[in-house]
Amino acid sequence: MKRFFISLSFLSALCCLSANAQDIPQFKTGDRVAFVGNSITHGGHYHSYVWLYYMTHFPDRKIQVFNCGIGGDVAGQMYNRLDSDVFTKKPTVIFLTFGMNDAGYYEYLQPDSVEQAAKKVAKSYEDYKKIEKRFQNYTQAKKVIMSSPPFDETAKLKSQNFPGKNKAMLRIDSFQQASAEQNHWGFIDLNRPMTAINEREQKRDSSFTLEGSGRIHPDEDGHLVMASLILKKQGLAGKDVANINIDAKAGKISKEENCTISQLNVSPKALKFSYLAKSLPFPVDTIVRGWDETKPASAALSVIPFMKEFDNELLAVNNLPEANYVLKIDGQKIGEWPADALAKGINLAEQKNTPEYQQALEVMELNEERWEIERKFRDYLWVEYSFLQDKGMLFHDDIAALDTVSEGAKTNPFVRGNLNAFVAGHYKNVREIWQNQMNQLVDKIYAINKPVTHEIELEAIQ
Repeated sequence: MKRFFISLSFLSALCCLSANAQDIPQFKTGDRVAFVGNSITHGGHYHSYVWLYYMTHFPDRKIQVFNCGIGGDVAGQMYNRLDSDVFTKKPTVIFLTFGMNDAGYYEYLQPDSVEQAAKKVAKSYEDYKKIEKRFQNYTQAKKVIMSSPPFDETAKLKSQNFPGKNKAMLRIDSFQQASAEQNHWGFIDLNRPMTAINEREQKRDSSFTLEGSGRIHPDEDGHLVMASLILKKQGLAGKDVANINIDAKAGKISKEENCTISQLNVSPKALKFSYLAKSLPFPVDTIVRGWDETKPASAALSVIPFMKEFDNELLAVNNLPEANYVLKIDGQKIGEWPADALAKGINLAEQKNTPEYQQALEVMELNEERWEIERKFRDYLWVEYSFLQDKGMLFHDDIAALDTVSEGAKTNPFVRGNLNAFVAGHYKNVREIWQNQMNQLVDKIYAINKPVTHEIELEAIQ
């Protein structure tokens, strides 16, 4: 009876926590944001997409984002590297996510899976309490706790399933959320929203998943969903790239949000004006980039309203004479639309041939170059933290360490997969070059990401 009462009290508390969930402050100029996690962070794009949003939507708000993920980590391992891998970066904001590995895997195929899962959750809680204490003492940074993306148990896939694993992960989510509320930290639930999308889409396609073919690591579309959940929690949904509304008949500007319209000139069959936005559109990647990924970020556009919420560069022109119109920007043809479509508004961010979208694409490619180098850095650090640390050789970076890693690569596929990065990265000069390259890329991004004035013309097609 006592256990039942405690369960009801806990569920009641969770309902209150959900109702009192705090929004996450937007990043401000100078923020240093560390994303701490496991392989989903180590090899993932969600943090890179969040930064790309800020690079394009807030071009003058320079921030720094750090990937602090190590593949395979549980909460206890994250605790062990807080000083050397996280706090050394002097973060002003720390995002922490764990749970996928903490909940275990093959335990769910055993007869005593319930008991083993309970032990896993208890151990995760015990280790997290140590992190919580360190976070409480590290007052220089705001903290955000994120639940893990789900383990997809419902998709019809060939990969191994572990029934009951995600239920255990939700128990970890619960103490994460409770801790965040008690400490007045931010909390973001990734598990339930992504599970809801999976289950909805699986009604049409039983093999659909945001979690990749292995049920664990989100594909690129899943990472864009994760980024959107973070941005939404920061209150950024609905912040248009720009919103323009012109009354052609009256020859006046009805709306100019997040932009400046000047030199409006309206004639019977044409309309011209100068357009300076304060943001660039978010360039949704159509290329599959991550290791073992199969879907690009753009695949997420069919399951979440990303364009409407985060990538809306609306141009609406009312009271045009009935006709089809060609839209040109800086003399370049962008497309053709009838007057009624222009009255409803077209999203310029969907037109990839606009000069502003091409500018944003260049920012994205520079950011991807930075991501590739940082990923190599994390591969090197995986060997340090996940292989050499237990051997008492953390950051020795000498011949003995190299020989140990080379020998380990013969039997350990994870060491073998990260061997090349370690061989290069164990040299201090190489790591310095990597860091300098990333710094140069970031500086270049913030040098070229400023919107410029464009000349827009609508002309009736004869």
